[in-house]
Amino acid sequence: MKKYHYLFFDLDGTLTDSALGILRTAAYALRHFGIQVDDLGVLHPFVGPPLEDSFKEFYGFTDMQAREAVEIYRGRYEVIGVHENAPYPGVHDCLRTLKAQGFRLVLATSKPEKTARVVLDEFRLAGYFDFVCGRDAEGRLHTKADVIRQIFGHLGVDVKVEDAVMIGDRKYDILGAREVGMDSIGALWGYGSREELAGAGATWLAEDYADLVRLLR
Repeated sequence: MKKYHYLFFDLDGTLTDSALGILRTAAYALRHFGIQVDDLGVLHPFVGPPLEDSFKEFYGFTDMQAREAVEIYRGRYEVIGVHENAPYPGVHDCLRTLKAQGFRLVLATSKPEKTARVVLDEFRLAGYFDFVCGRDAEGRLHTKADVIRQIFGHLGVDVKVEDAVMIGDRKYDILGAREVGMDSIGALWGYGSREELAGAGATWLAEDYADLVRLLR
């Protein structure tokens, strides 16, 4: 593996196990529209992509309905769902090791940035990151590629795409990286399968945090 200087980390499914809060809150939002979901497992595809896209793709919502659903979702998630979450075992050791090896760590998430910071603070992860970027309140940063481009804009012209690698557990992380010409590492301990990540074109695959550290060494 070539030497990278910047590591872009996804949040949900890569650093924390956030599925329970996301699934419960998606079910809560769907109930507002008269859709009862008893098996939260069917909502698993909601973990990863932008929420508006999920409501439209999986339940046929219009743009207006999807926006309303997201507002309802956030009303619960920001109070309850964000805390139905836990850091993965070993995440602190991994980030501490990578930081000590001289990597610059960046958070690149499709979560609203305000919510992502709450998660980082709650689980004492914030101190590892040099920069945090998530979706903006205005909705300009819709896809993972948009978030990644925003980060490079912040880092400045001296930082090239070949200086960094995107680390994430879903195809959206891999496809976002590919769209901007960036390498990626598929995190197999998260919510995406080996087939999903390889099929999306991940440059590398890591089995667990120890494997990730070995790859990057």
